[in-house]
Amino acid sequence: MTQTTGRPSPAVFRRRRLVAAGALVAVVLAIVAIVSAIVAASAPKGPGTQGGDGSHPNAAALELDPELPEPVLRQLEYVREHWDATSSERYGVLGDDDCVNFASQSLIERGWLPDDEWWYSEDGDAYAHAPAWRSSTLFRDYLAAHPERATPLSDAQRDRVKPGDIVQFDWDASGDRDHTAIVTAVREDADGEIRVYYAGHTDATWDRSVDDHPRHPETQITFWSVHD
Repeated sequence: MTQTTGRPSPAVFRRRRLVAAGALVAVVLAIVAIVSAIVAASAPKGPGTQGGDGSHPNAAALELDPELPEPVLRQLEYVREHWDATSSERYGVLGDDDCVNFASQSLIERGWLPDDEWWYSEDGDAYAHAPAWRSSTLFRDYLAAHPERATPLSDAQRDRVKPGDIVQFDWDASGDRDHTAIVTAVREDADGEIRVYYAGHTDATWDRSVDDHPRHPETQITFWSVHD
């Protein structure tokens, strides 16, 4: 009588390897699905939104309307190229308060010329720029004194806002201006609501909704309609 050794046949080994490989693939796919769901849930909402978590806009959100006036296209192309830059040989960077420095740069690219109140230091020292160039509140005061350059618009006048305009935020409703950025797009929702999106520095942002400020529920928003 033939004795069996208890050793599985080659066919059994093959089946076991196939089962193990299939189980490994299933585990990998499950992990990928979980990670993707976590990333999607934590990403800021809105077209191309860049938030403090370091997320980046998609390709569609980086597109500009080719029908925009040439000066505005130059301005927004500059903003698109440098919105996440952390250095600038020409203009320098104002540490954690670079927002209005960057907005001012965009207006130079648009065609604005410096004057005695609003100018930048040619040696690239951002802290040597004119106060109105590097302070959001003083920039507000400068624009208010120069209606030939920009016209103020309230948050209720969103229907008059256009790409290339300036948006300013007063985080605590104190009357000063805490943040300055550049309008990248104005869109009307299906419900007829006007949505305004912006780009800027500190935090580095492209195409973020002006209504996306959960840390500052008392925020007041104003716009400046820029003239060429």
